[in-house]
Amino acid sequence: MDILPAIDLKDGKAVRLSKGLMDSAKIYSDEPWMVAKRFEELGSKWVHIVDLNGAFEGKPANLEQIKKIRENCNLKIELGGGIRDEETIKMYVELGVDRLILGSIAVKNPQFVKDMAAKYPIAVGIDAMNGMVAVEGWAEVSTMKATDLAQEFANAGVLAIICTDISKDGMLCGVNVEFTESIALASKVDTIASGGVKDINDIINCKANGNIAGVIVGKAFYEGTLDLEEAFKVLENNLQIKSII
Repeated sequence: MDILPAIDLKDGKAVRLSKGLMDSAKIYSDEPWMVAKRFEELGSKWVHIVDLNGAFEGKPANLEQIKKIRENCNLKIELGGGIRDEETIKMYVELGVDRLILGSIAVKNPQFVKDMAAKYPIAVGIDAMNGMVAVEGWAEVSTMKATDLAQEFANAGVLAIICTDISKDGMLCGVNVEFTESIALASKVDTIASGGVKDINDIINCKANGNIAGVIVGKAFYEGTLDLEEAFKVLENNLQIKSII
């Protein structure tokens, strides 16, 4: 299982939201690339980046900050937010982004996602409220079940599915392990949990589940409720989970 520490970009700054609400943004750094560098120093292999402005505007909006992160660290970059066409995908791949997340467009045009997954390193972002898919930067909740959307991408060539329980995102209230597992079982694709991580027990619980390929850590790092270095050591040493709990 991978731990993917997160940087959410809003107006060029590293922020965190609560339940995906833009007006809830709390600024943690004016230099997001320095945050990414810190993740690398703590032992991370990945950084999960969301262009929040891009998610709402439907086009890249924090490109300069993404370039700075790429130039200043050796982390693998997973990026989402505002990626709606092949031109944008190509641009980010050429920039050195390792995995691109297609979210809203996966609901509206799943065939496009499948076509792109045949040519580029694509992940699908499934964000849900009460099990129903949310789109357009979480501003709208659709009538589609998240598990139905996940099943759409079984055997479609996507590298991963990032699933977020919006009700838990940024709330430090614990990961929705059951929801994440339901997406993994429906899709048979490596599934990454997002939303709600509070402390080391969330990392342990996700790893113990056995069906979760990764977990995204956001506010828990920024607020200090999770020691990221300790979390990486838990994974590296493959400590006995029962004894930790």
